Amino acid sequence: MTALPDEAADPTFFTLESVKADLMEVENLTRACLNWDYGKRDSRVWSLYEKNKASQWNATTDIDWDHDVRFGSQLTEENGAKLASFVIGEGSPVPPELLTQFRWEYQAWMCSQFLHGEQGALVTTARLVETVPDMDAKTYAASQVADEARHVEAFARYMNEKLGVVYPVNPGLGTLLHDVLSESRWDIVYLGMQVVMEGLAITGLRLASSGFGDPLIRQITRMVAADEARHIAFGVTALNGMYAQATSAELRDREDFLLEAIRLMSRRFMLRELWERMDLDVETGVRFARANPMMATYRQLLFQQVIHVLRQLGMLSDKVKELLIAENLVRAETMAAVR
Repeated sequence: MTALPDEAADPTFFTLESVKADLMEVENLTRACLNWDYGKRDSRVWSLYEKNKASQWNATTDIDWDHDVRFGSQLTEENGAKLASFVIGEGSPVPPELLTQFRWEYQAWMCSQFLHGEQGALVTTARLVETVPDMDAKTYAASQVADEARHVEAFARYMNEKLGVVYPVNPGLGTLLHDVLSESRWDIVYLGMQVVMEGLAITGLRLASSGFGDPLIRQITRMVAADEARHIAFGVTALNGMYAQATSAELRDREDFLLEAIRLMSRRFMLRELWERMDLDVETGVRFARANPMMATYRQLLFQQVIHVLRQLGMLSDKVKELLIAENLVRAETMAAVR
């Protein structure tokens, strides 16, 4: 008789307790929805589903993993010396001798947050498969789950095999993910993931694809960004016209959610974790990140897509506009021109 494996002695044997420390658990009361009307398959969402099927890529075979990436190596103009140029110059909390280290840590921090965000998208989109009412949306959401799994695979492999450094999930991102996963109303899950998080991600990925040093991460971010564009289109299509007939109480709930999401994501980019990791003065670093003109411009670029989508959905309320201006996520004159 074959002996049963000794779970305590076998480090590869899965038990819940062995991974408990690395889990974020969220309680949720979800209403599952099945729809027996399978439709005509001629909707805008179904067209996006067809595009998704045709655009699948394989993280193992379609990415050139042979590129040599050495965390901490000296950077040149060709391989990333311009990365994080906002910390060069007078008033920077990063001394010149730590500049190369900061650039690598900054890249590791950004890629870590991409990775954590992609896992959040994986889980929340799986929730949409269960909760959205129409079959076309369920079908597309299922295809997006496969996208998100591939994104997690690609970023995790890059972090583990190439950088060897992974930052924890940023507290702001972690809180927003918790809020979204706690939510039972499927349209608010759309707002949190497809509009806010995916909207920020697509711009961040596009900037990273041109700003990061090594060709491997540029390839990964470019391919992931192409997927995210379809995901945002899915959210816009699914929510289009939904709020025109909403009650004032329903709109107020959505507005409150968006206000909190914007606050959390705005403060995510103060780089507190980097200042702590490099043993630099944290409060000085946070003040610098908040006031630095290049960082302010970067945050404004990130939020452009979010603002555009909220305007399309009719959710760019006066309170949301005021918060975006107060957090310096958009210029007041730019917002005044938005209709």
